[in-house]
Amino acid sequence: MTYKSPTRGVGVFTELDEAQQDFAQSVRAFARKHLADGALTRAHDPAFPWDVAELLAGQGLLGLALPETDGGQGGSLIDAIIAIQEVGAVCPKSADIVQAGNFGPLRTFAEYATADQKRRWLPGLLAGRALIALGMSEPEAGSAVTDLTTTAREDGDHYVLDGTKIWSTHSVDADLFLVYVRFGPGVGGIGSVLVERGTPGLSHGEPSEYMSGERWAQLYFDGCRIPKDNVLLGAGGFKKQISGFNVERLGNAARSLALGRLAFDTAREHILGRVQFGRPLAEFQGLQWKVAEVAVALDSAQMLLARAAQPAGGGLPTAYDTAVAKLAANEAGFRAANEAVQLMGAMGYSKESLVEYCLRRTRGWMIAGGSLEILKNRIAEEVLGRRFSQRSGR
Repeated sequence: MTYKSPTRGVGVFTELDEAQQDFAQSVRAFARKHLADGALTRAHDPAFPWDVAELLAGQGLLGLALPETDGGQGGSLIDAIIAIQEVGAVCPKSADIVQAGNFGPLRTFAEYATADQKRRWLPGLLAGRALIALGMSEPEAGSAVTDLTTTAREDGDHYVLDGTKIWSTHSVDADLFLVYVRFGPGVGGIGSVLVERGTPGLSHGEPSEYMSGERWAQLYFDGCRIPKDNVLLGAGGFKKQISGFNVERLGNAARSLALGRLAFDTAREHILGRVQFGRPLAEFQGLQWKVAEVAVALDSAQMLLARAAQPAGGGLPTAYDTAVAKLAANEAGFRAANEAVQLMGAMGYSKESLVEYCLRRTRGWMIAGGSLEILKNRIAEEVLGRRFSQRSGR
């Protein structure tokens, strides 16, 4: 029986209908034809690949789970995850574009934007000609996001923003920013606004790089005036924003598994063909056990991701299911990539292979989108049936 990676077959989920199987096969064929060449070069280029974004948009891979009335494809979260994993199995950098065009701030925007806001910005975003970034974390408010201090002060027909945002993915290249702000005190005073690049009072710090090579730039709001029409969710909108953020975790988890699978499959081929001490590496039991343990971790996490992406009634996934899926996928994806580097030795550690890139990327997702520790806190609260404040003195 020939081993078949779930990422590269149509059996990514326990139940795919015929249309979804056909969709998975078509995305796989498209990725192999158009994205395989240049995948390594893209991975090491920090610039956003606008040409690939428009190519993916032309294939209908952006806005997959958004209603057709909004310019989307009217599909499901599963469709978006299939697209991420099939593209990521060929070109990891291109999977980031599928993520940005289906999850993250785009999803929150599409869920809560007014008809006028959608008219102004969705066409460009879904065509791959524009990019939206999330302004959430601050120097003193990372995981403790409700401690944010960026303010939105009412001034006639405008709001005036003051504050700083950091760690924003795509902030170097984005045209539009979905910014968490404080309209008033407490959690009930938190909402969000939309700020276009070039708005007076918005400035950007020098680009900085993560370990993965991704770039980000600090955002400074200094008397930044925006019209009231740019408010996405006013005071009291925090819980809605976080519900959209939960969906983002599915895209994070999907990429973790896709890149873990890519590294794992690459290493598998390597140990089957590489001969040392007179026999293939695959014949050494120590390496066999590594392969078996990684396979179990990846398959288990894939099933948890499927559960989160298929909520009862077709609604949004629960916070618990997304936390469990992201935790499992982050750990499995990183483990797969880490072991792949070890299995391949110097070749796995070299930038001549995508394996070391997969290792760096999967490590970052254990922090981004909710750290593993925050996820464990959320899971424990659900299991124990009570909330646990992490704040001192409470």
